[in-house]
Amino acid sequence: MPATPITSPADLYRHSLRLLLDKDIPAWISLWAEDGVMEFPFAPLGWPERLDGKAAVAAYMRDYPDHIDLHDFPDVRIHETTDPGTIVVEMRGVGRMVKNGGPFDMTYIAVVSVQNGRFTSYRDYWNPLAVHEPGMDFTRSSAR
Repeated sequence: MPATPITSPADLYRHSLRLLLDKDIPAWISLWAEDGVMEFPFAPLGWPERLDGKAAVAAYMRDYPDHIDLHDFPDVRIHETTDPGTIVVEMRGVGRMVKNGGPFDMTYIAVVSVQNGRFTSYRDYWNPLAVHEPGMDFTRSSAR
């Protein structure tokens, strides 16, 4: 019997975090609509500000586990909005940097929209000051 599709934005988001912890990037990408958009409003100079389409998101995330070894997402708080397809997420990701073994500890706020059980918009407000930490230069790779 096929699994019931996840359509609640909060449930889809929680499922996506489990996939990231499992380092299952192809499954994480499968949660995206073909025309989904990922934005980084606080992206530092030279870093991507916007990824248009599932293929661009896939290229950006392809090597993520080779750079960051995520261990947990403590303190996840999901807030519903007046739009039933949009949530605001406050969370923290912790783990280690693969390149140098240093700690990874990032705080995020994300505004996420879901339609038909797929991510359509994901605005990721991560801390741009963190890119000055050793080993955090991985997003300047060929994914641009």
